[in-house]
Formats: sequence, structure tokens, C-alpha cells
Amino acid sequence: MSADLDKIELCVFDAYGTLYDFNSAVARHRPAIGAKADALTEMWRNKQIQYTWLRNSMDAYAPFWQVTGEALDHCLAAHGIATANVREKLLSAYLALDPFPEVPAALGKLKQAGKRLAILSNGNPEMLDPMVKASGLADRFEAVLSVDVARVFKPDARVYRLVEARLGVRPENVCFLSSNCWDAHGAAHFGFRTVWVNRASAPDDGLPGKIVAQITDLSRLPSLLGVS
Repeated sequence: MSADLDKIELCVFDAYGTLYDFNSAVARHRPAIGAKADALTEMWRNKQIQYTWLRNSMDAYAPFWQVTGEALDHCLAAHGIATANVREKLLSAYLALDPFPEVPAALGKLKQAGKRLAILSNGNPEMLDPMVKASGLADRFEAVLSVDVARVFKPDARVYRLVEARLGVRPENVCFLSSNCWDAHGAAHFGFRTVWVNRASAPDDGLPGKIVAQITDLSRLPSLLGVS
């Protein structure tokens, strides 16, 4: 166990890309989309995140469901995809994204060891609740926290403050996990002990905030926290 993680009381997970595979939405409807499916997936995610940052800068919050739809509309137009009902199918799939393969076992180990677990996501409750329920993982988490309460997106500090406000745990006793490097740095800059789940083996963004550890997927998290 890292010395930086020896006083952890609570593990807080980002949802999209960390616990749940956002690529699975497009993957389910690949035949209807065709050869542009992979490019659509990548652009959709990039635009989705870009729009949250732009809305933060403009002080123009909107629920993540709306942002996700607006990003998809742009991407479908950019790729010239006009297949009937594809928009509705993709958004519907976003309400039941697949968890990454190692997630159920990793969360099960942590839960069995008595670790407190929660989600902190850009998603609004109307998106998060059905997805977590559909995955069969709802009983793993004591709370599913949404930025919708703060009406601002990550990496604004008001989002990370929701953890202590709702769950009563000081930042230095929180292990925050995200697959988004910018989110990991933002949480670390706020004061969380942050682990970057670097699924893509990407280079570090080098932003403010010290990341305590880097793992390629969540299967390594239990041992990182001293759970066998």
C-alpha cells in the first residue's frame, strides 16, 4: 500500500470511462452506424467533455443528458450519419452502459473488506440511476453523487466538495479514481488522494495536483489499498 493511501476511509469513483464503458453505447449499434462507428465514439466523448468545460466558462450549466445529446447531434452531423432512429438508440444505450469487465469483482472485494464506496459524476441523476441499476452494481455504493446539485461540471472545486458535504469524509481521507487525467488532477488539486485509471496508457497531462498512483484498470485497486 502507498503511504499516501493508508488513511483512506472512502473510495469515490468517476462513472463514465472509469466504471462504465462509454464506448459500449456505439458498439451495440455498430451495424446501423457502419464504418464511422469508431470515429463517432471518439468525437462524441471529446465533444461531450469539451461542452462541459465551455459551459463552465460561460456559466451556462445544463444537465449532462442535454450536453450529451447536443454533443451527439454535432457528431452525427459532422460524420453525415442520418440513419433513422440512430440518435434515439444511442442515447437510450447511454442509460445502460456496460461496466468494464473487472469492475464487479474489484468493487466486491472492496465492499467485502468494509470499504465505503461512492460515485461522483458529471451525469445527472436521471442518467446515473438507471445505468447503475441496470449494471447490477447499485448495492455496492452508499451514494451516487451528481454535479447537478452544484450546477457546475468537473473539475470545479464545488463538485469535489459534495463528497464531504454528503458523506462527511475529509478530502485527505478520500481515494478518488478517474480515467480522465484532467479529472484526476483536478481532484488531487482539490485535496483528494487520487488514483488515475489510465486505461489508454496515455501520457500525463501535467496539470496541477499530485496523482498518488496510476493503474491500467480497477483490478489493481484492492491491492493498492491493502485489500487481498
